[in-house]
Amino acid sequence: MQRSADTQGVSLSLFYFFYFAIIGVQAPYWAPYLQSLSFGAAEIGQLMAVLMVTKVFAPSLWGWMGDRYGGRMRLVRMGSLATLLIFGFVPFLRDFWPLALAIAAYSFFWNAVLPQFEVVTLARLGDQPEYYSRIRLWGSIGFTVMVLMAGVLIGEWGIASVPWFMGAAMLGMLVVSLRVKERPLTVSQQETRGFLPIVLRPDVLSFFVASALMQVGHGPYYTFFSIYMADQGHSSAVIGVLWALGVIAEIILFWFMHRLMPAIGVKWLLLSALLLASLRWALLGLYPDNFGLVLLTQLMHAATFGSFHSASIEYVRQIFGHAHAGQGQAFYSGISFGGGAALGALLSGYSWEWYGGGWTFVGASVVSLFAALLVWRCVGLCSYKSGNCSRGR
Repeated sequence: MQRSADTQGVSLSLFYFFYFAIIGVQAPYWAPYLQSLSFGAAEIGQLMAVLMVTKVFAPSLWGWMGDRYGGRMRLVRMGSLATLLIFGFVPFLRDFWPLALAIAAYSFFWNAVLPQFEVVTLARLGDQPEYYSRIRLWGSIGFTVMVLMAGVLIGEWGIASVPWFMGAAMLGMLVVSLRVKERPLTVSQQETRGFLPIVLRPDVLSFFVASALMQVGHGPYYTFFSIYMADQGHSSAVIGVLWALGVIAEIILFWFMHRLMPAIGVKWLLLSALLLASLRWALLGLYPDNFGLVLLTQLMHAATFGSFHSASIEYVRQIFGHAHAGQGQAFYSGISFGGGAALGALLSGYSWEWYGGGWTFVGASVVSLFAALLVWRCVGLCSYKSGNCSRGR
């Protein structure tokens, strides 16, 4: 039994490894790849937005199916297979609309996979949800390995190799998904409330708006950071190291999160992450030529992604319980990494053309600060593990 549990832990970790290895290519190198196809900043922003827009509705549809009918891992495997098959067309596309259509099609399945897998992971952890970060950190390791490896190999093989790295990681994700077994969730009598009334609570709605704004603030970073650093004269290998540095800091934080979250609390982790995000984008916008400060802003990724995401997963788990676990995680993913990220990519594309990179990052700083004020004023305190979240301050 213990060996079976250990094997499942390895399989869960490997799934995160390959899923985020895809992003380890996409985040730093996808925009330069699109630039190599002669797309301008606005078109790159639009294509990045297409990638995110499907995350708005696809996870919620799959989350409803998982909550209603079960079989989440069956959905994950179907989505992984469809992602790989559709993405196979991408390396051969050069024009805007065929590429946009292919991105929309494969990302519809790819974006829906992770929220359902989050529920599978939390169900496997049972009454020890604080150890979620110990499994999730393998996603960050996958990101780091891929961003470093791809950064070196792209220098040798050229930017056209980017889609092939992503396809290889998608294949790994599919293979690992076949090894993961699902543990059923038990719904208590107290968890029979409807999904929509929970979402529409002012404190919960404020959390979702803040999580969306956090990703709007990340828009210039995920879309243009590599191009921004290349303009400062850095090579693809150095840019890869910068991306990896941020994720290494994130990995270290994930390792200690099971201690930090009970000690600090969900609300204060969310608030501190947003305040650090505001500082991070301001420094990056105003001092891009100061390499020491750029390194510091990358270390802040531990907070702006790592602690914010861990606290958000826990908040959603407590608020929605088992009855709406799939829809809750899907809605969080859709509203933040979907709607927020799409809006951030789109706005940053236009802002980059009109005002330049520096002021675009300063604008992201202002957005993050507003989100911090929203959390401080409106999001309640959560009693860790109990699921008891007060409303408002």
